[in-house]
Amino acid sequence: MSKFLENLTDYNKVINDFVWDYGLYLLLAVGVIMTIITGVFQITHIGHWFSQTIGKIFKKDVSGHVKGKSISQFQALCTALAATIGVGNIAGVAAAIVTGGPGAVFWMWIAAFFGMMTNYSENVLGIFYRRKNSDGEWSGGAMYYLQDGLGKFKGCKYIGKILAILFSIFCILASFGIGAMGQINKIVVNMVSAFDIPALSSNILYDGISLYHVIIGIILVVIAALIILGGLKRIANFAEKVVPVMVVLFVIGSLVIIGVNFDAIGVAFKSIFKYAFTVPAALGGVGGIVVKDIVTKGCKRGVFSNEAGLGSSVMVHSNSNVVEPVKQGLWGIFEVFADTMVVCTMTALVVLTSGVINLDTGALTIPGAEDATLVAKAFAGVFGIWGERFIAIAILLFAFTTVLGWDHYGSKAWEYLFGEKTTTLYRIIHLVMIMCGALLTSSLAWDISDTFNGLMMVPNLIGVLALSGLVVKITRNYIDRNLKKKDIKPMLSVFPEIQEEQEKKL
Repeated sequence: MSKFLENLTDYNKVINDFVWDYGLYLLLAVGVIMTIITGVFQITHIGHWFSQTIGKIFKKDVSGHVKGKSISQFQALCTALAATIGVGNIAGVAAAIVTGGPGAVFWMWIAAFFGMMTNYSENVLGIFYRRKNSDGEWSGGAMYYLQDGLGKFKGCKYIGKILAILFSIFCILASFGIGAMGQINKIVVNMVSAFDIPALSSNILYDGISLYHVIIGIILVVIAALIILGGLKRIANFAEKVVPVMVVLFVIGSLVIIGVNFDAIGVAFKSIFKYAFTVPAALGGVGGIVVKDIVTKGCKRGVFSNEAGLGSSVMVHSNSNVVEPVKQGLWGIFEVFADTMVVCTMTALVVLTSGVINLDTGALTIPGAEDATLVAKAFAGVFGIWGERFIAIAILLFAFTTVLGWDHYGSKAWEYLFGEKTTTLYRIIHLVMIMCGALLTSSLAWDISDTFNGLMMVPNLIGVLALSGLVVKITRNYIDRNLKKKDIKPMLSVFPEIQEEQEKKL
């Protein structure tokens, strides 16, 4: 087993380095381009997208339950947030700071700012190109706008189809990584640490993996199966109940810690901006990292957290009962804002104000702490043992809901490749991957997730970039009709029959 894991680590590193060295530039470039050509929409229309998302959270047409196969806009958001607000928001932020210094947080913000418009564009295209499958359920995602959007360009028919197939394959693999192994691994590590049972944790099977890890893994597989095998409706119902509560509790807990360490807030922000362009002594001297590494680590963890550019959340947003593509795109902007600008920033400030890291050198001040437990130690500094246990439970809920959301993503990619009648097979395989996550070492599970993210990102971004002009047209059409009150025909779907059907609902 040890030799196999060692070889797997080596092969994964080669692929990971290649994908992220080039994919990261593409990711940032697409975000910048979409921001510019939409007129910095996330800023110039900030009041509008806030009012149309969080401002309508209690409206029946937004959050009320929907009959049939569709889900409400709020359920789509919660399911998307369930998939994005996960381990990346706690252990991922801590990992970025530990390996890249406080400056990595700055680059997480930058990636999120531009990622808002990437996510917006993905969701606009997802709604515009979605269609209903034979079960009457909406199916949308990058594979469809690659096939029917990019594929309609002259000479691009086969290119669009090939990229759609590659995206679907990478999505399935990513659902096994970010959507199973990485998340479950962090759950197990933190539960074993916070709720130790010596009789189980001391029974080591191999490489630090104990009987305790196995038992927790089995329990999680059983619970996941009860929800996942019920399909999207059951996942969405679970997400809308759990996600808002867990986000509010985590933010409140974080604010308490930040409040207790109020004097360190200014120093924390100073370190974020200072080390965005310089390397902390401990990392530069010992780790040998350079500024490029700080940028890479910050952006990678930002993408790992909010998933803007992966094309993942499109697959659940496309199941919304929304009519306007732009309206679901607005939820995409809010999704990235809530995930990174709010939750990730809370985590970063908890770490940077609590004293678990020396802000002058970038060195850890708690012996034995690592990315998976650093935030727990920060909470323990204020709340004692219950602070550490609270983070273990928060990671359990964050990560577990991420697994559920990604099960839907993977099932939609599987549906595209093999048809909706075979998706139960995918869900069974996904449950097996959940168990594998409990049995892998922490670093390997995380690195594999990074690799699958990068592979999935590339074809999706090519599609978004190729169809950027269409996104602008749909956006202008929406603004002209809804904000400038012009009497023009709406752009709701690429398919005439769906366009006609949706027009009747306006």
